[in-house]
Amino acid sequence: MKFVTKTLVAGLVLVAGVAVAAEATDPTVKARQELMDTIGMNTKILGDMAGGKSAFDAAAAEAAKAAIVAAAAEIPAKFEPQATDPKSTAKPEVWTDWDDFLADAKALGDAAGALDATSVEGVQAGMGGIGGACKDCHSEFRIPS
Repeated sequence: MKFVTKTLVAGLVLVAGVAVAAEATDPTVKARQELMDTIGMNTKILGDMAGGKSAFDAAAAEAAKAAIVAAAAEIPAKFEPQATDPKSTAKPEVWTDWDDFLADAKALGDAAGALDATSVEGVQAGMGGIGGACKDCHSEFRIPS
């Protein structure tokens, strides 16, 4: 596996592992955190396969891909209410730059949808797009934890 792919997979696993360090009490924020947890968990499943930490399983890869695509489609509805909570890591820019935020959510769904879950090579190749979409959005719209 290429060094860039290994680095990306390691970064994705790290992001997935710390996606939500503290749980919110506001139900709207909690629902957003749960959605991000779903994305992180499924990204980790794919990342572990891509990085050789777990055996490749086409059915599990397809299920993880589908879960990310579905969760990405839910992002606009989950974030539309501008709820706040001390445990939230969403920056105010989510709502002030709403169109950019939606574009990032769409980019994640598109990247996940384009991933070829039929082979480990396909998963490895697709992880760059998923990781890039996550990084772009988190860099602009997430408070570092």
